[in-house]
Amino acid sequence: MATLNFLALICFIPIISVGIWLASKPDNECIRWLHWPVIIIGVLFLFLALTGFVGAYWNKQGLLAFYLLCNDALIITGLILLILAFVVTRPSGAYSVPGREYKEYRLMGYSSWLCDHITYSDNWENIRACLASSSICSDQPTIMVTNDDGIDAPGL
Repeated sequence: MATLNFLALICFIPIISVGIWLASKPDNECIRWLHWPVIIIGVLFLFLALTGFVGAYWNKQGLLAFYLLCNDALIITGLILLILAFVVTRPSGAYSVPGREYKEYRLMGYSSWLCDHITYSDNWENIRACLASSSICSDQPTIMVTNDDGIDAPGL
């Protein structure tokens, strides 16, 4: 068990490195908020793996119990976040369009929390700045939608 915890200890060093690398990048609105959570999560997992390693290597029952409780808490937290992600994004906002093989998406088709979060003026300014600084929108062709396409243009 000590060997596995030592390998886990080594594996979390790249996660912390990615957080530091993100922090060193120029101010990009899309990743500005991401570097501190990555660093904090990496350090917490590093200490958790260190706790498991020390507890297994020197047979410290108290550290192993703490390690197991923390792992249980991580599993429960991960399940809660997974359920939350499904609840927030459950209605996909997709609807079929006659004559097209793909689906169209509308913001109002998603959960009310997600719609309110995106349309909140402070959040929308951050999202717009992120899209403007990236090449996502410039790579997309401009499509003019008309009623000839069979789509209700005012609702888009």
